[in-house]
Amino acid sequence: MKKLARLRAALPTGRAAGGVDDTPVGTPPWLRDGLAAVVGPEQVLARATDLARYASDASPYRYVPRVVVVARDASDVAAVLGFASRHDLPVTFRAAGTSLNGQSQGSGILVDVRRHFAGAVVEEDGRVLRSRPGTVIARANAQLARHGRMLGPDPASSASATLGGVVANNASGMSCGVVRNAYHTVRSLRVVLASGTVVDTAAPDADERLARAEPALVRELLAIKKELEADQQLCDRIRAKFSIKNTNGYRLDAFLDADTPAAILRGLMVGSQGTLGFLDEIVFDTVPFGRHHSTALLRLPGLNEAAALVPPLVEAGAHAVELLDAPSLRSTSTVLGAPGWLGELTEDAEDAALLVEFRAADLDDLKAQQERAEAVLAASPVPVVGEFTQDSATAGGYWRVRKGLLTAVGSTRPPGTVLLVEDVCVPPHRVADAARDLFLLLKSHGFASPIAGHASAGNLHFPLMLDPSSPEDVSRYRTCMQDLADLVLNTYQGALKGEHGTGRNMAPFVLQEWGDVAVGLMWRLKAALDPHGILNPGVILDDDPDANVRNLKALPPIDAALDPCIECGFCEPACPSHDLTTTPRQRIVLQREMARHRADSPLVLSLTEDYAYDAVDTCAGDSSCAVSCPVNIDTGAAMKKLRHAQHSPFAERAATWAARHFAGLEGAARLAVGVARRTADVAGDAPLRAVTSVARGVLGAEQIPAWLPELPEAAPKRLPATRREQAHAVYVPACVNRIFGVPSGESGPTVVQALVTLAERAARPLWIPDDVAGTCCGTIWHSKGYEKGHDAMAAVLVDRLWRWSDEGRLPVVMDASSCSLGALHDVVPHLSPAHRYRHSRLTIHDAVDWAQRELLPHLTVTDRVSTAVVHTTCSMHQTDHGSALKAVAQAVADTVVQPIDESCCGFAGDRGFLHRELTESATAPEAEEVRQLDAQAHLSANRTCEIGLHHATGAAYTSVIQQLERATRP
Repeated sequence: MKKLARLRAALPTGRAAGGVDDTPVGTPPWLRDGLAAVVGPEQVLARATDLARYASDASPYRYVPRVVVVARDASDVAAVLGFASRHDLPVTFRAAGTSLNGQSQGSGILVDVRRHFAGAVVEEDGRVLRSRPGTVIARANAQLARHGRMLGPDPASSASATLGGVVANNASGMSCGVVRNAYHTVRSLRVVLASGTVVDTAAPDADERLARAEPALVRELLAIKKELEADQQLCDRIRAKFSIKNTNGYRLDAFLDADTPAAILRGLMVGSQGTLGFLDEIVFDTVPFGRHHSTALLRLPGLNEAAALVPPLVEAGAHAVELLDAPSLRSTSTVLGAPGWLGELTEDAEDAALLVEFRAADLDDLKAQQERAEAVLAASPVPVVGEFTQDSATAGGYWRVRKGLLTAVGSTRPPGTVLLVEDVCVPPHRVADAARDLFLLLKSHGFASPIAGHASAGNLHFPLMLDPSSPEDVSRYRTCMQDLADLVLNTYQGALKGEHGTGRNMAPFVLQEWGDVAVGLMWRLKAALDPHGILNPGVILDDDPDANVRNLKALPPIDAALDPCIECGFCEPACPSHDLTTTPRQRIVLQREMARHRADSPLVLSLTEDYAYDAVDTCAGDSSCAVSCPVNIDTGAAMKKLRHAQHSPFAERAATWAARHFAGLEGAARLAVGVARRTADVAGDAPLRAVTSVARGVLGAEQIPAWLPELPEAAPKRLPATRREQAHAVYVPACVNRIFGVPSGESGPTVVQALVTLAERAARPLWIPDDVAGTCCGTIWHSKGYEKGHDAMAAVLVDRLWRWSDEGRLPVVMDASSCSLGALHDVVPHLSPAHRYRHSRLTIHDAVDWAQRELLPHLTVTDRVSTAVVHTTCSMHQTDHGSALKAVAQAVADTVVQPIDESCCGFAGDRGFLHRELTESATAPEAEEVRQLDAQAHLSANRTCEIGLHHATGAAYTSVIQQLERATRP
């Protein structure tokens, strides 16, 4: 209880007596039990924590659902829809929650259609992809890339957004324009209608089945088609509206493009944003993927000059042409990989930039395209600064500038304000004038917004910041949106939504864009497909002129490190606990929910009690979220701070003592591993499982590790003999490699023995200091939030490395990726100025990177395996050593497979021992993929990760260093 009280004291709450307390503590019993009866109790999430963490998405709105259902299949969805119809409850479908306009939020039943709806099958040699709606776009494209194909839609949120959301919003992106969007590349859909009827539009008898199941619907669809076709003026207007990007309102052109009810339904469902039915399966026609690229970020004097280059660059074959104005460029100047000149732009600068990329399957074709582009630039009447590059790292930096614009701007918003993101579309040849007029309009309303967009499509994006609690701000936004509608529709004959979907914030303007007749048809098709009005009401169609300013969410300050979060959700796929408890975004959302309420409210007490396990205990703390976040928010670091806050003074002192006496503890741990392993080999796993279970029940799951059958053998007590003389580097074996040996039942050298042998074999000998015992990178203390213990161990580490390396003259090699990261980066904030100086003089190498560069060129591979599976650890992603792992693996195997579903294993030092469910959940998709492979080696670069992967997959993972030693034996 004291630990919980300390956590409660560390979490933010609205401590003022006037705090808001209007949120119910959980779902009403009748609703919870009623849904449990139709889908099963395990699928119903009813705690206050569950409702709060689903109450926010990437939009500026906040709707607290009454209940959340984690559907498993179409039958569950149909059952929920039936229940909702009987009880007149609205239903909202949610997958990734990256929608920007509130279409994945609702105040009734929210159905999670991500967790159990992932998976895709490549067909026809990559020309077709059959996918479930919860499949992440980037994951699908990774499958297709093996066939030289990709999906047409390519939104900036591809690493987190799902295919269901892409189709439901008709999202497009950087390069797909109009012809490659979902409307034109979706071949067929399997749809669950509001009535529960399932329609597969690809079935040969789809129309006959639909007519039998839904005769009234079929009659109405055909009636609308007939009326529409009789109105030539409206037909012409529809064709003109959809000649550019347009996601405002329903796709009325479906009635013009299709002749049968099922085909009409296919078209209507694209861009319907969950208001007409549920997309259970999507079949895409894919497009060619150019493996080779040439990319440039071109600087020009202004928007007009930049826009003038767009048509000839497109004609030259440009895959993408993105426009950024000066404010956009300034706001992204600190993004990793941004060119230096972005930071030199002054407040009154008028510069603009074009991000241009050419792609081709053949290098000769790419060269020809680039030559045409360079001719365009050479003919420009104004100077164009920038060159094309085929370097992926440089190009990646340019794309981070473009894709990170939204979050970069959002991270700088004033406290208490919310970010709204609008996108409009105009005829492409008018994009420069539109960008200028748009900037002036926004400025006149007090919004100094950067403007960027897909110039080749005339699609412009801009963020706005306002304080939802300020009537003046809300009124200013309302007036601005009306003026915006007048400008885009009347001056430019454009669309108020190019690709983000109508959602809630453009619903009041659908009538202005489309007119009475067209909107009347939209209401009719909505009523035909959703007669009870249960599907996402308020999205797309809403008669309330103030619908776009209802339920705007406030973002109360909680933590300076977390406050920049705009709740975009880009972090979620990378989080090991995203299918187990909470995600980084949800951890922040829950803290903000607490900050909205009084500290003593029943809601806050309930949220805090759940937060201990759901957020703090099951966070791997591996900083994968920071890697995925465009503004580097490290929610894992925030959870470590909360772990620190939970510690008693005695616990802190004990941890500091452990840091100073770690050699003895290391030996005791090695002995315990050996005893446990021998006991299990003799008596089986059951006794150890029972003993650890009882101990965890008494002392707590955060203190006592659970038994894992995959526990390896203990490492040898004695390390290999080495000599200081003529050593090329100091070798500091990680403490985990001094404690854990080879997998149980396996033979061969440990990673320490293997690396020493390899170094001798390559004539690059290593030296292991005699007093290395008790040395640690500090990650043990860091991950648990023991700050003073980490301080103590950081000082010990640097002092020893300074002495062993002869004051930095010899490089240091470390053989676990997390230890390399810890020694390189994580210890620095915990060092005194003197120790920081010493640390800056040290050269520290990860063993895999060192082996690739220093050993591999001097080794002869004599025994390659046929297939090896590799797992890149989260630490390697942060230190950029993943390519070294793959390079060494390619040297020892004919085929190297990096699973498409590879992600952080969640073992996180000892977290996998404390909460094995975290690793089991985090690795489930990757493990399923690995089990289907006939691989002779399973390779990684971190001992505890290898234990976790062994537990998850059943295959014994070892270090790639060990495999390299086997492969290069004389």
